[in-house]
Amino acid sequence: MSTTSLVIMAAGMGSRFGGIKQLEPVGPSGEIIMDYSIYDALEAGFNKVVFIIRKDLEKDFKEVVGNRIEKLVEVEYVFQDLDDLPAGFTKPEGRTKPWGTGQAILCCKDVVNEPFVVINADDYYGKEAFTKIYEFLNKTDGDDKYCMAGFILGNTLSDNGTVTRGICKGENNLLKDIVETSGIIREGDHATAIDSEGNPIKLDIESLVSMNMWGFKPSLFAELEKDFIDFQTKLTDKDNMKKEFLLPDAVGKLINNMKAQVSILKTSDKWFGVTYREDKEMVVNSFLELVDKGIYPSKLFKN
Repeated sequence: MSTTSLVIMAAGMGSRFGGIKQLEPVGPSGEIIMDYSIYDALEAGFNKVVFIIRKDLEKDFKEVVGNRIEKLVEVEYVFQDLDDLPAGFTKPEGRTKPWGTGQAILCCKDVVNEPFVVINADDYYGKEAFTKIYEFLNKTDGDDKYCMAGFILGNTLSDNGTVTRGICKGENNLLKDIVETSGIIREGDHATAIDSEGNPIKLDIESLVSMNMWGFKPSLFAELEKDFIDFQTKLTDKDNMKKEFLLPDAVGKLINNMKAQVSILKTSDKWFGVTYREDKEMVVNSFLELVDKGIYPSKLFKN
């Protein structure tokens, strides 16, 4: 059986949430959001899990997550580090902010040699997207054929504050651009947001958005390496403390340069996650409801 990997970005701290939100229990038997993603991925057919974490989180992470999951499936760990840079580059003095999701995925280049799906550790995506991405990765020929899960905007909003979402621009189900849009909040039958100049705009609640759930082939790593060198080369004194090498930007460049084709796989599942501490109660209740409906067992993984 061929290998298809689940890559989980878990190196971030939940600054707005106020803690390591990836490790917060939300399920009826103490499950964390990541457990549900792993469960859904294994059910869809993925058979390897790669955790991207920070070295200082390794002990806690393995105690809460890794030691259990290692009993179920092949597991690899990679560490996102500020000093992990291309030859000839060094970390700017005083920089503490991680280099971003593009560098996080690049950290996997030595352990991932197969098609893979990328997700955030603190997002619940539902079963449909995992199934669609697994089928795409295993049935679509071409090293430059990638995909992303397209979530309905109205299914991704928080009741406790504004959110930032990547609004997808597509044509014939192919991604053309992602417009990072901030300050999004529900307003009745639509949503409002803030444009790049600070002006309010109206959004269609049915718009498709990216929640950082991508399907890639291993050819991505060579392109990311080149793009990260370009990013470092162009880094100025003004932005070398905070500017990030972001995965959607890197994918957008590949699309614009006709080096990749990205299919949008629409999913109707409701996303949820803990963006704000107040979101946790909603997430806990949502999982209880899914358990009551029989979508998940009351205890995901046996000890």
